[in-house]
Amino acid sequence: MTVRRVHLPPGRVEGAIARLTPEARHYLRDVLRLAPGDEVELFDGGGGAFPARIGPDFETLSLGRRREASRPGVPIWLLFALSRGEKADLVVQKATELGVARLLPFAAERSVVRLEGARAQDRARRWRRIAEEAARQCRRDDVPEVRPPSALAAALGEVPGGFGRVVLHADGGGALAALDPPPAGGWAIVVGPEGGLGAGELSLCEAAGWVRVGLGPRTLRAETAAIVGVALVQARFGDLAGPVP
Repeated sequence: MTVRRVHLPPGRVEGAIARLTPEARHYLRDVLRLAPGDEVELFDGGGGAFPARIGPDFETLSLGRRREASRPGVPIWLLFALSRGEKADLVVQKATELGVARLLPFAAERSVVRLEGARAQDRARRWRRIAEEAARQCRRDDVPEVRPPSALAAALGEVPGGFGRVVLHADGGGALAALDPPPAGGWAIVVGPEGGLGAGELSLCEAAGWVRVGLGPRTLRAETAAIVGVALVQARFGDLAGPVP
């Protein structure tokens, strides 16, 4: 039986009752065409989920016992350069499906798109909605944090100590498969825009201890490189490394 899932933030949960947002109400009533009394699963984006039943007024859900979700095998932070069109949307969607914990977009020298002020906040809100939808679809109970776009230096500075730090670059470097696990178990991945990071940006990363890593002989689009890089880290160190539970 297919489980119908809906996302609500923890602030909407009060004891055994959850208050539906207008978006969640529209999704359950108008998209899924459910009725009062139907069973759904609520996930709160913080790593937990509840069995739930739709209230008679489509305003609330009555909740069962909260289930704690298993965490991804390794925390992964993805720092990706801004790009035009729907390419960044694709990165956010697929990175969420692959278990990334935090997404940090940044403006690179060769980024065509520039987002500042209100536009940056609007785009971040859009990406958060995409991450929520991707988490719902892939049965992930937590939703990755999506930061507003920043400068590369600021994004690099957010990465905690003890994380493995890699920069994906077409000009090569070491192989990701040859890297040792970092002491804190987490990984941060930098992916530049179409055309790659500039020389100054690479120097900035490498001076801060980031290791350049290649992805083979083919030239990949920026959004493809981001997805492949995350998948390789998950396959070697994370929850793609073993059998499906």
